[in-house]
Amino acid sequence: MKRLFWILSFLTFALMLSNNTFAQKKEGYDEGSNQGGQPQESPNSDTQGPIVRDGAYDRTSAKEKEILKYDHLREADIFWEKRVWRVIDTKQKMNQPFVYPKRPFIQVLLDIVKQHPNEAKIFMDDEFKTQVKLSDIETSLGSVDTVQVYDPDKDEYISKVVKNDFNWMNVSLFRLKEDWMFDEEAATMVARIMAIGPIMDVVDENGNYRGQKAMFWAYYPDFRPFLIKEEVFSPTNDAMRLTWDDIFEMRLFGSYIMKASNIQDRRIQEYATGRDALLESEKVKKEIFEKEHNMWSY
Repeated sequence: MKRLFWILSFLTFALMLSNNTFAQKKEGYDEGSNQGGQPQESPNSDTQGPIVRDGAYDRTSAKEKEILKYDHLREADIFWEKRVWRVIDTKQKMNQPFVYPKRPFIQVLLDIVKQHPNEAKIFMDDEFKTQVKLSDIETSLGSVDTVQVYDPDKDEYISKVVKNDFNWMNVSLFRLKEDWMFDEEAATMVARIMAIGPIMDVVDENGNYRGQKAMFWAYYPDFRPFLIKEEVFSPTNDAMRLTWDDIFEMRLFGSYIMKASNIQDRRIQEYATGRDALLESEKVKKEIFEKEHNMWSY
């Protein structure tokens, strides 16, 4: 009788152990070669985002958005046109989303060029004459410094050239090339952005400021299908975030005009400085506004 009791106890224990092992495998805690019963990490977790859902619900609105295509414009319907170049200064409060530390706008542009090299075209000039690739401008993204390093073999300091990684904080300005046109058929003023140029501060090897230069010019119509997939940080409501296409098409940014098409092809700063330059910029804005207003008769 005692022998039968021990046999039944052993069978019961074995059955409980097998059920527990099956349940663990079913829940995915002991699959593959992973040891310790821990969930396996995705090999591409650094590029695919968080391993688990980072939020109370799935965010799919930005991924499902599609651009709203422009209305077709006929040359015969364009009664008046003006080309201007604007400057977006990220130091302005309205433009702070451009330098959001987790996802600055310059990084958005570089990622689009890297992931879609054939569709997203970039150029060295704003006239779209010289097309370049990301590999052509990567050499100018970082900086090169000469530092003194101690060599224990020679017991002295030696000069060594080091390359610093690209610092997105050096990009504090963005230039826009855009056309303003009055469409007779729709009887409205139409604004079309043609290119976006990130402006980088140039610093020499001694750390002295040497000026600014355009890293490249992104052809905006080619970038729109990808910019609409990129969300912009909203300081007021995390549930209602716009995309970068919304920011540009709805003109939710602050800017000033640095150049308008003229016979000398001059920038405003070449013939006006300080307060006079700001007044000249406002003069061009007023000219565009009044041009549309004066088209109507009452």
